[in-house]
Amino acid sequence: MSSTSLQKDYKERIVPALVKEFNYTSVMQVPRLKKIVINQGLGAATQDKKIIETAINELTAITGQKAVATLSKKDISNFKLRKKMPIGVMVTLRREKMYEFLERLVRVALPRIRDFKGIDSKLDGRGNYTLGITEQIIFPEINIDAINKMMGMNITFVTSAQTDEEGFALLKQFGLPFKKN
Repeated sequence: MSSTSLQKDYKERIVPALVKEFNYTSVMQVPRLKKIVINQGLGAATQDKKIIETAINELTAITGQKAVATLSKKDISNFKLRKKMPIGVMVTLRREKMYEFLERLVRVALPRIRDFKGIDSKLDGRGNYTLGITEQIIFPEINIDAINKMMGMNITFVTSAQTDEEGFALLKQFGLPFKKN
């Protein structure tokens, strides 16, 4: 079991910093990153089955873990949608893979966005954060020439934080480039 530099950074630098900031009595109270869920909703997949396969391959390449298709829960005739049709792709990262992905996201992918000014600092009220990305080409694993359709994705950071302040402090320590208010 190899630990990544972000994992080591969490134990050695982030935990003591957060203990000091929030006056925790035990290091076990310090919020931690539980998982990162990457999700792509592909409504166009109802017409074209190849979109799902492409998205699965791209997401697998980006995360280093096999992506799975998400299926519709009910029929919606207006959208030509049947129950159990694949309409999206998702991957849940934990432990080492999660830290590796976070490191690549912060150090490589986000700096490649054009006119990047930082990400919004709006958490969900329970210390979790979802980041929307409009195009998958910011990841170096994606071959731009092989792309036939730009697809966005949602990246959700699930933390064990009780409040937004704790979650925000944790993600800021991990190096997520939040906008200055």
